[in-house]
Amino acid sequence: MDPFSFAPIAAILDAAYLGIVAIADLLAPLVGGASAALAIVIVTLIVRTVLIPVGASQVKAEWGRRRIAPKLKALQLKYKKRPEVLQQKMMELYKAENVSPFAGMLPALAQAPVVGIVYAVFIRTNVDGQVNLLLAAHLFGVPLGATVLSAWPIFAALALIIGLTAWWGRRTMLRLNPETPAWMSWLSFLSLVALAFVPLAAGLYLAVSAVWTQVERALLRRRYWVSA
Repeated sequence: MDPFSFAPIAAILDAAYLGIVAIADLLAPLVGGASAALAIVIVTLIVRTVLIPVGASQVKAEWGRRRIAPKLKALQLKYKKRPEVLQQKMMELYKAENVSPFAGMLPALAQAPVVGIVYAVFIRTNVDGQVNLLLAAHLFGVPLGATVLSAWPIFAALALIIGLTAWWGRRTMLRLNPETPAWMSWLSFLSLVALAFVPLAAGLYLAVSAVWTQVERALLRRRYWVSA
């Protein structure tokens, strides 16, 4: 069953398609054939602007985990031979201190539907019963619907951007908060994995979003950590 044939999802897909086309049409006189690619960048910036409160909650939770790190370490030493009890005590501490151990997942989860819609827009030959005009759009001569196998040079460039920002983000996170759970420190690399399975348009979204994430996080840390 095609999930995008489900009426509510189809409506979102149609709206996303029409929105990208409208932005691309406005940009075409200025940037020509790169208008659709630039439209994806603009859509990314709009989505990430809307999600700033999610990023803020993540940074606040990050600060909270740093604040309670000494207590977590004490629990780990006390119950290191009783993992079940340790897990229970850690969750009780998170609850008592009003700190979420899962806030690091919020940005990725919030963006997953957007990436899915961009993915669908650039793999479907027809949208809303009409020919998908965006499939003819290019970036540096590469179709925005191209996959990693057919356009590996540009995907390699995007992978480098995503990989470097993810590495920098993980390095900074562990430097500021050494008690960060290992699994959480690797979350930013999920975009690198996703890049191997999405069309170029969605890959462009992931790359721009990865850069935004690190800049946003640095600014929010300066605001919330300094004032804490």
